[in-house]
Amino acid sequence: MNIKVKFCLFSLLSIVFVSAYAQGQEMGGARNVAAMKLTTIPPLPTCARGSVQSGDPSKGESIIFAKINTGCTIPWHWHTPDEHVMVISGTVRMAMKDAKTVTLTAGGFALMPSKHIHQFNCIQSCQIYVYSNSAFDLHYVNKKGDEITPAAAMKAVKQMAATEMK
Repeated sequence: MNIKVKFCLFSLLSIVFVSAYAQGQEMGGARNVAAMKLTTIPPLPTCARGSVQSGDPSKGESIIFAKINTGCTIPWHWHTPDEHVMVISGTVRMAMKDAKTVTLTAGGFALMPSKHIHQFNCIQSCQIYVYSNSAFDLHYVNKKGDEITPAAAMKAVKQMAATEMK
């Protein structure tokens, strides 16, 4: 690698790290789970509760912490952003269209690219972090991949959709 390329790479990395450090300082973002106020998040099932840890999911990238009850299923769906799921505790089954179903435990990670259809099932009391790289949305689909209402999606997995944040 020539010196100009090395300098440009170093400059770019420096800007990224300084920017990330400054953002972290503005947020003052250190907290334990016990201090998080968890709420239901429409149109997710009521058996999943979450708390935004960073960013604004309605406007851009964000990190959300979620606690999901044993047996809770988030029906087949997709998101516009890439979705990164990091398992803190519990056992999660991630079924993905056109891919092998995986079971994740503490420390597990899954990446669902934009518009990739998947389903989430909490096998044993789950705590996860979800990172989205742009505004977070959720589109439920049926077995054919056609978009359906949250009520229809929940009926298929015998869950109840949250209608308001509580």
